[in-house]
Amino acid sequence: MKTFAAHFSLSAPAANPEAWSELITRPRLCIQGLALLSVVCGLAGLVLGLLFAPASAQMGETYRIVLVHVPASWLSMLLYLIMAVCAADGLLRHNSLAAPMARAMAPTGALMAVLSLGTGALWGLPTWGTWWVWDARLTSMLILLFFYIAFIVLSHAIMDRQGAERVGFLLLLVGVINIPIVHFSVHWWNSLHQGASISLGKPALMSPLMLWGVLLMVLCFTFYAATMTLLRLRTNHALA
Repeated sequence: MKTFAAHFSLSAPAANPEAWSELITRPRLCIQGLALLSVVCGLAGLVLGLLFAPASAQMGETYRIVLVHVPASWLSMLLYLIMAVCAADGLLRHNSLAAPMARAMAPTGALMAVLSLGTGALWGLPTWGTWWVWDARLTSMLILLFFYIAFIVLSHAIMDRQGAERVGFLLLLVGVINIPIVHFSVHWWNSLHQGASISLGKPALMSPLMLWGVLLMVLCFTFYAATMTLLRLRTNHALA
């Protein structure tokens, strides 16, 4: 009797085609459940953050944009890190699922980076008096978006599939250097961007209701990312 690990031998040079098909095509109910969770968490987070949480004493109502800005920023970095792990696995262990997983996550990661930059610009206008400054945090987030775009373009521009995967993997691994720069830029340089509103081991710099609203929006964006990744995997598998 095959064990689960043997059946889904994803770390082998060539994954079991039956396992691949089963992994991608079975979770239709799972996708629907993830989408529903995303909607529920998003609605709950917006209601808490927009209707019940008090305005910031320093920034007033403008601060409510944190409901989108913080989750989008977190997810843009998290998805890139996961893609980089896929890249390392693909290069070192020749995991045949690594490239499809990275390609499936890339558009959502790019969207999160765009949302982070866009909401940051909306937040910056009343706070700094301008839409954009070449601040370390903003610039490094823009570079992260460029890495996402470059990976997506390279994945489709190079006709040789194996060559495209290899170049894409290397690009992802190079881009990992930028992730700690995005995260720690406000501490390493004299940045206009405020420090982290939520940090492990420190009290959150927001009201409890706003904190719960932000955390629910993080779950909303996370479930959305999982939903879109599985949908793209299903679509690409059907077209293969």
